[in-house]
Amino acid sequence: MDATYTFLQHYWWFLVSLLGALLVFLLFVQGGQSLLFTIGKTSTQQKMLLNSTGRKWEFTFTTLVTFGGAFFASFPLFYSTSFGGAYWVWILILLCFVLQAVSYEYQAKKGNLLGKKTYQVFLLLNGILGPVLLGAAVGTFFNGANFIVDKSQLTSIGSPVISSWQTAWHGLEAAFVIWNVLLGLAVFFLARVLALLYFVNNIDDDEIQKKSRKQLIIETVLFLVFFLTFFVHLLLQEGFAVNPETKEISMESNKYFNNFIQMPVVLVVLLVGVVGVLFGIGKTILSSTWKKGIWFAGTGTVLTVLALLLCAGWNDTAYYPSLADRQSSLTIQNSCSSLFTLKTMAYVSLLIPLVLAYIVYAWRALDIHKITKKEMEENEHTY
Repeated sequence: MDATYTFLQHYWWFLVSLLGALLVFLLFVQGGQSLLFTIGKTSTQQKMLLNSTGRKWEFTFTTLVTFGGAFFASFPLFYSTSFGGAYWVWILILLCFVLQAVSYEYQAKKGNLLGKKTYQVFLLLNGILGPVLLGAAVGTFFNGANFIVDKSQLTSIGSPVISSWQTAWHGLEAAFVIWNVLLGLAVFFLARVLALLYFVNNIDDDEIQKKSRKQLIIETVLFLVFFLTFFVHLLLQEGFAVNPETKEISMESNKYFNNFIQMPVVLVVLLVGVVGVLFGIGKTILSSTWKKGIWFAGTGTVLTVLALLLCAGWNDTAYYPSLADRQSSLTIQNSCSSLFTLKTMAYVSLLIPLVLAYIVYAWRALDIHKITKKEMEENEHTY
């Protein structure tokens, strides 16, 4: 039973990490929104950009909700601790995505009260704040947060609350930790890189193609600066290690570097992902006719983020460190659901390939025709 429980804990951390990785890739929608006024200089060009990303925004929103739901079902203590304690940062993230949904649906409606430009500004805000805040929130997986877990409180009649937050900021303090901010900015510029690659692939317009390839160089440099700074610091920093026998949590030098060395498969996934991202970007910049960079860079993004999240939770590592009380740090062992719950959900997870197959089918159906000026002028059913 113990071996099965351990396997399921690792299995569900893998699935949650995969959903997180897919979410980061799908943030190209937000990246495209942040480039609306940079690449689109005319109203027609802006309409083409909005319709390119607008046909995919539901995938991003659905993946975000599924990511949160999977966390709630498999690791409920994290859900109650982070979503219940650091609620301001999650409220802001959800507000950003609500603004996105409303803006896409109403910005092209005739007679809307706020006007088209206002909704476009909302999309711009979602494109900037969404990736930055999500990146900063994920940064707490490595840099910790201020909470205390006391399971004995569950029997308290006056206040049956297991987790308590130790600052009045309730999660917003993560945005003032430099390493969280660096990761947030890395995610933001990565989203813009992926958006530019997607524009090259999805929009049939010479001027947008030219502008996207030129802007891609700038965004790639900024992404590499922020990501490499964060990543080098991650490899050198102390991490929260879990004693497999006593479950005691202690600090370990170069913990995340050690994790990659001790989990060579995860290291290979990371390296393959990095190569995929660089290849997709590099060939798009060097070849004026190549348009498939989004698929190489997108796959590379998923693999890279997956490896980073696996490094955060596997190999006896606390994936949600507590800065207020080290022993309150959350691990995949002390924060997971019961064996029965994990096993039951594992059967349900066997349907995931069918869901992915449907997503691929729907994606291909939406992308079967490239975005053109003619479509924007003649088709009434556009954003």
